[in-house]
Amino acid sequence: MERTWWKEAVVYQIYPRSFKDSDGNGVGDIQGIVSKLDYLQELGVDVIWLSPVYKSPNDDNGYDISDYFEIMDEFGTMQDWTQLLDGLHERGMKLLMDLVVNHTSDEHAWFAESRSSRDNPYRDYYIWRPGKGGNMPPNNWRSFFSGSAWKYDDTTGEYYLHLFSKKQPDLNWDNPKLRQSVYEMMTFWLDKGVDGFRMDVINLISKVPGLPDDGEDGLGDGSPYFMNGPYVHDYLREMNEQVLSKYDVMTVGETPGVSVEEALKYTGADRKELQMVFQFEHMDVDAGDGDKWTVVPWTLQKLCGVLHKWQTGLAEDGWNSLYLNNHDQPRMVSRFGNDGEYRVPSAKMLATLLHTLKGTPYIYQGEELGMTNIQFSSIEDYRDIEILNMYEERVTQGNADPGTIMEAIHVKGRDNARTPMQWNAGPNAGFTTGMPWIRINPNYKEINAEASMSDPDSVFRYYQRLIASRKQNPVMVYGDYQLLLQDHEQIYAYTRTLGEVIWLIALNFSESAAILELDDRYSGMKRELIIGNYPEDGMETERLRPYEARVYRMFT
Repeated sequence: MERTWWKEAVVYQIYPRSFKDSDGNGVGDIQGIVSKLDYLQELGVDVIWLSPVYKSPNDDNGYDISDYFEIMDEFGTMQDWTQLLDGLHERGMKLLMDLVVNHTSDEHAWFAESRSSRDNPYRDYYIWRPGKGGNMPPNNWRSFFSGSAWKYDDTTGEYYLHLFSKKQPDLNWDNPKLRQSVYEMMTFWLDKGVDGFRMDVINLISKVPGLPDDGEDGLGDGSPYFMNGPYVHDYLREMNEQVLSKYDVMTVGETPGVSVEEALKYTGADRKELQMVFQFEHMDVDAGDGDKWTVVPWTLQKLCGVLHKWQTGLAEDGWNSLYLNNHDQPRMVSRFGNDGEYRVPSAKMLATLLHTLKGTPYIYQGEELGMTNIQFSSIEDYRDIEILNMYEERVTQGNADPGTIMEAIHVKGRDNARTPMQWNAGPNAGFTTGMPWIRINPNYKEINAEASMSDPDSVFRYYQRLIASRKQNPVMVYGDYQLLLQDHEQIYAYTRTLGEVIWLIALNFSESAAILELDDRYSGMKRELIIGNYPEDGMETERLRPYEARVYRMFT
């Protein structure tokens, strides 16, 4: 396995709107991030992934970009951005920018030109089609944000495709001029000194020619015709050849619906496409019938079965991205741990999982504090377009029970991750001196960075130890992974082995004690505890306490 900096890195994702507000307008900004660089350095992370800060009307919180070359007014200026980049580089950290090129905002200059006439030079930068049978959309694809994926435009009497919001028209990657425009934009940012890209829904850029219907009646999923499409690998190899290969950068593609086999096509060392992908299979373990909002209980066997499949599937080629939450997912301690009595030990246990599997760990802001989901009582308190559109479609227009839908939002809604970062126990959790753009989680008086940093046993300090350990022990990065205790109902246990070094990781995912029964090979070996989330006092060799995590070095 070739050693590279991006395999050894730990990434920290910042959602700028919710991280730190410097000017009191209630919205996080770049100067707010600059003010917290020492905090990030103390945590020990290597790379900051910045969710979009480009100019945007904010229909989808910055993932609808109106100008790729300018900074959003609410976030600051290009001078502020340069100060952030320089501040990171001075501290030995790198900057990963979000690359959103499946779609733009409908307020982008390209789209303004594209919609102005059918023969405009930019017309083919987007996907336009005449209606079907008079006033019907060109096909029956459903948008990820509810309703049809097509929007009729009066100016030219045709429909444009939008897999997300109607204000996010999809780009036409089959147009070589569009691709060149994207590559020029990427080069602009790389020449400014960015260290790589996280590529938003990058496996959706190639659509099946003809854009066929999915099924017969009503809205169809459509994903077989736009996920991992026919030319996506050609386009990514072209992107790599023309842009990425000329820089020492990190690349990770967001790829919903990707399989292990498909991921190897994106990330195989000889493929020259991407280094890593974000897969979503483990994010669907609590989704019934493939519907995010139909919440079903998850089981450890199901979760660990998915993780194990990806660990073994990318063992020899490719590379895993390790994450349990981000700006699109609920808080991991509320979802996979216990955000009540066992919040601290379960947050540490989940952190142990992320930092001891093989791959590059991604920390989402506040995760290192053990921040939890929010339960707003009213739909009026939510800001996310996905939540609001779904509620409108299912409750206002449909006949779904509002209480049931609100329960699903409490569990799975994206705003769970987007409440402001909890810096201290003061007004507005130290996030802003103004009115925050979204309400703050009321538990900020107990859960905040100031309290965590003053407590040697806090979740923050545990993350610090894990990250430091990863830097000192190559086995955590490059060691081979092997599963132990297959299908255990409470414990996920595995080894990491590099040469003569063997580490054993045992994680109790339940709120009751669990017995760790190892096979003869390991039960007879000596153990040295490297890190654990409970005091060694009271530790029983074969009994794991609720949500206990242990990492042992094994030797004879």
